Amino acid sequence: MEPKIVKEIEDDAVYFIIYWSRLTKADKYDIIRNVPSVPGIFELYYMDEKKKLNLFFLSRAYYGGLRNTIRQRTDPELEDDVDRRRVLNKYDCYYRYTVTQSHMDMTDILFFFKRTYNPNDTKVQDSGRFEQIFVEERSDDKIVTI
Repeated sequence: MEPKIVKEIEDDAVYFIIYWSRLTKADKYDIIRNVPSVPGIFELYYMDEKKKLNLFFLSRAYYGGLRNTIRQRTDPELEDDVDRRRVLNKYDCYYRYTVTQSHMDMTDILFFFKRTYNPNDTKVQDSGRFEQIFVEERSDDKIVTI
């Protein structure tokens, strides 16, 4: 399955279908070889002692692209956030991504996810283009977070 985002607009609503890349264990050399240097959205997971995957970071990559951003966010020597660095030093890290050129679509999708995970988060804003935002995830790994 090719990582991409499909968008359909109906009246004042938008429907996104996210096709994720395969979940991959973070390795700086594999990231450099295999992750495209294009804009998109990515998720980082860690595997705990019980072998459960835990989402610990969701973000966009625009300037610098997915390759550079995922590379930085999965390497404890490059990560500047103390809490994420602690996770990276303790656990194996996994990532997946999807590709889109639209900054506004990324804004709406991140708004949807962050409001789904934390409904009380008022810091996150949508693009203001739509009254309703719907997201469906598709993954060869069968990992769906919503």
